[in-house]
Amino acid sequence: MRNITAITEFILLGFPGIGVQIPPFTVIFFIYILTLAGNRLIVAIVWAEPGLQISMYFFFCNLSFLEIWYTTTVIPKQLETSLVAKKKKAVCTSCCLLQAFFHFFLGTTEIFSLTVTSFDHYLAIRKPLHYPTIMTSNLCLQLASARVVGLTIVFCQMLLFIQLPFCSNNIINHFYCDIGPILKAACADPSILERLVLLATILVIPGSLLLAVISYIYILSTILPPGCQKAFSICTSHLTVVSLFHGAVLFMYLRPIAHSSFKIIKVVSVLNTIPLLNPFVYTPRNEVKGALRKAMAFPKTCHAE
Repeated sequence: MRNITAITEFILLGFPGIGVQIPPFTVIFFIYILTLAGNRLIVAIVWAEPGLQISMYFFFCNLSFLEIWYTTTVIPKQLETSLVAKKKKAVCTSCCLLQAFFHFFLGTTEIFSLTVTSFDHYLAIRKPLHYPTIMTSNLCLQLASARVVGLTIVFCQMLLFIQLPFCSNNIINHFYCDIGPILKAACADPSILERLVLLATILVIPGSLLLAVISYIYILSTILPPGCQKAFSICTSHLTVVSLFHGAVLFMYLRPIAHSSFKIIKVVSVLNTIPLLNPFVYTPRNEVKGALRKAMAFPKTCHAE
């Protein structure tokens, strides 16, 4: 029997061939800080302003909260791999699997949250008079609990994932611990788990995208008459963000891992894990600007008194 030595750490390649990557580090760090600041500002404004504490802004706040943690599970490690030498890009096996779990879980939860937000927009525009009575606080909490579905899907797959043996090949061709590169590093046949990941991707992503697109089709049919240009602009921006996020995830996961080109996937992953525009697109600007001006004017008013 062949002697198999289990590995205790993985080596993240990052973007090999560039050396110490100061320019990418600077750009990604700056965008990461802007992303965190934008999402935290939205959360703070929604919770501080009583006029924004309605169901629509509850979902905006929920998305911003998810964005903070979704980017934080990946970007700090990516920044580290941009600066250190290859031999120092090591991450322990359990830490790598934990990062993959949270990244997969938060990504799945965000997909469900985007779909729920689309449904909320549908109710607000198609049934404005009935919207307050339909979208109650209890219903908001029930819709937000869709993350439990994402947790169940990811947790069941991770139970099989952690049973895979890893030996000899501890090189991960990525800048963070993603499921595809980890499966490729396994010394056992991961075909069953690969099919489960593919099945979950087929069920979750196209289904969620279809529901979101249907919601926006009904919305656009309502707001196309003259005088609704502002609502049309907001909804098309939202649909663009939904399509880009779903499209990137479909490109990364809706393909056999054995035939995946991780060079291209890494580029798409950079764009997908730093969703800078999401908090600004998903939040109606006038309301947020008004609340922000009110918050900034409050200290001056107190000082004048």
